Amino acid sequence: MTDMRLADEASGDESARVASWRLLLGNPVTTTSAVVLVGIVVVALTARRIAPYGTNKIDVADALQPPTGAHWFGTDELGRDIFSRVLLAAHASLQIALASVAFAFVVGVTIGVISGYRGGLLDAVLMRVVDVMFAFPVLLLALAIVAILAPGSATTILAIGIVYTPIFARVARASTLSVRVEPFVAVSRTLGTGHLYMLGRHILPNIAGPVIVQTSVSLAFAILSEAALSFLGLGIQPPEPSWGRMLFDAQGFVQRAWWMGVFPGAAIFATVLAFNLLGDGLRDVLDPKQRTMIEARRQR
Repeated sequence: MTDMRLADEASGDESARVASWRLLLGNPVTTTSAVVLVGIVVVALTARRIAPYGTNKIDVADALQPPTGAHWFGTDELGRDIFSRVLLAAHASLQIALASVAFAFVVGVTIGVISGYRGGLLDAVLMRVVDVMFAFPVLLLALAIVAILAPGSATTILAIGIVYTPIFARVARASTLSVRVEPFVAVSRTLGTGHLYMLGRHILPNIAGPVIVQTSVSLAFAILSEAALSFLGLGIQPPEPSWGRMLFDAQGFVQRAWWMGVFPGAAIFATVLAFNLLGDGLRDVLDPKQRTMIEARRQR
């Protein structure tokens, strides 16, 4: 009987996974956003090979040239190729976004799971610290951290990672609290299951959905945060290209050279939108309630 029950559970899990993949791939918006993100990542990884010009190749004679066959996105005030700089900036922006969100993911999920699982005084203390961090606007707290530690890529990663850690902590704690009261967790405790096994076997797999969705959304906001810090001169430092820094350089040439700001701005917009749409699609698949509602609408 036990073997049959395990086989039925495994079959049910497999059916759920197949249905989830079918739902995900059947959403054209989600698949399109995923394809766009894959393209952006490929461009970021190969930017130094495919960029037609160097990062800071200056040609004053070609300064402020509109888009042409030689310079697809035009040139800036120093004659640098904007197309090449947009490609090369993708690598830096994505690298900082991924590193900062990875930091927030590891630290925030650890805090949230421990707080939700243990409860009591430890939960109260950790959540009060998280509440204090939530009291500050995200960008303001990031600016304060960068101002204290000095501008740079490493500082930007740390600042963005710190300000998004409380969000992951809240999501992980809320999910852990809901899983902790499930009957299978109570049964596992009754059988004397160890804490590490409990976390690895029951808690973490069941909170993966909300955390994955939050990761996608946080990546979008990390791109915006990096661009904002670089725009203010506190993020990636020249001569390294950055979408935010390129927008800062373009503000003095809005009427004379519109292309200086349009193309890096479009890159930020496309990347952020793709991450947000992917997060919405993942939520529809990973949230059982959302998945049930969508499947019910399709069957009507």
